[in-house]
Amino acid sequence: MPFQPVSRPQDLGLFKNLSPLEVETILYTGRQKKISAEEFFFMQDDPAEAFYVLSQGKVRLSQFTSDGQQILLRIIVPVTPFGAVALAENEHYPVSAQAIEPCTAIVWSKATLDQLLVKYPQLAINAVKILAEHVQEFQQRFTEIATQRVERRLARMILRLANQIGVKTERGVEVNLPLSRQDLAEMVGTTLYTVSRTLSQWETQGLIHSGRERLIILHPHGLVKIADEET
Repeated sequence: MPFQPVSRPQDLGLFKNLSPLEVETILYTGRQKKISAEEFFFMQDDPAEAFYVLSQGKVRLSQFTSDGQQILLRIIVPVTPFGAVALAENEHYPVSAQAIEPCTAIVWSKATLDQLLVKYPQLAINAVKILAEHVQEFQQRFTEIATQRVERRLARMILRLANQIGVKTERGVEVNLPLSRQDLAEMVGTTLYTVSRTLSQWETQGLIHSGRERLIILHPHGLVKIADEET
């Protein structure tokens, strides 16, 4: 299916140090895939047969544990690559990618991707860096869960979301995303009770305003201070 090109491909690390002509050629070897809200681009343990760049919408990456518990790991927003495990050999997706809202992504099959990596060595270098960044991110998340207080982890997660999709308003920075408090608890490795208690405390202190499917950071510097606290 013909697709709408990524609006700002130069913002995507995958295309770093490639010429505009090379980027255009790579984009047009992909195909467009559209899915509705709640549909999946792929499921956990499916064969990793494609690599994606989200061009419209929002996607949640989640993982099911052996006892059936779902853990939300990350929110994908434009223009972000996902499914990078397809760059490796004989792999399966370790997570599920589900649309939060109607989504459009550019998709490269594993066979097409292998050809592109051979033809454009810089693309291969960029792809390796993406994989390394993903590993580093999840290592950092693991370290945070193992060593940091819940308040600090939650503040950092909210600030990450604000950096990704936050919009400045008269009241503060608004994070408009259908995330429940249970979702936030999964993302920082704690309980629903602890997240609810912490958010309520911050709301009383005038740091945030928490509403249905949105959160407004009223005092960003206060939240940054909590995120940077060592003890």
